[in-house]
Amino acid sequence: MPDVVIPVLDEAAALPALLAAMPAGYQPIVVDNGSTDGSGALAASLGAAVITEPRRGFGAACWAGLRGADGPDGVVCFMDGDGSLDPADLPRVAGPVLDGEADLVLGARRPTRRGAWPLHARAANALLAIELHRRTGVHLADLGPMRAARAAPLRAVGINDRRSGWPLEMVLRAHAAEWRITEVDVPYAPRTGRSKVTGTVRGTVRAVVDMGRLLT
Repeated sequence: MPDVVIPVLDEAAALPALLAAMPAGYQPIVVDNGSTDGSGALAASLGAAVITEPRRGFGAACWAGLRGADGPDGVVCFMDGDGSLDPADLPRVAGPVLDGEADLVLGARRPTRRGAWPLHARAANALLAIELHRRTGVHLADLGPMRAARAAPLRAVGINDRRSGWPLEMVLRAHAAEWRITEVDVPYAPRTGRSKVTGTVRGTVRAVVDMGRLLT
């Protein structure tokens, strides 16, 4: 029964379908990171646990959710709350961790249609993955947002970034701790509504700058 941390900022349009698709036994923890569209209240009305994190930043929201995760099997998953990822894929991502075959599993995004993953965002992600491999030897096709690990070790591994560098720092810290890291393919659909990060060039640049600092 893994917990599923879902950071959100104005994702009310996507949350009903996303939470309804959550696999049996997977417990959603929605972290409201300053929404003005009632995302937090909506998620609570739909049965999700809700944490309010006033400090803006993807990493801040993920860290707040991780601190609140206490699933009985000790595993925590992460996924975006914009409708681009299907909760039905969570068991494939969490499975290797639950079975003791891996310590960190990432979902490698595979676009389901043209435009699901903007070209500038895909290119930036590919460059970061190449640099990650060059510096650490870790080979990943994607630094995607759907992932799974054991909550207690993840809290202890020392992730400090509270902005867009969080996904990369998680991998860097896991590698330094000699974790077994792997990935599985997951479908990636067009998001519901307007993206705050990868859907805009400015947001993508900000994410690359945050992650680039971790590779210097």
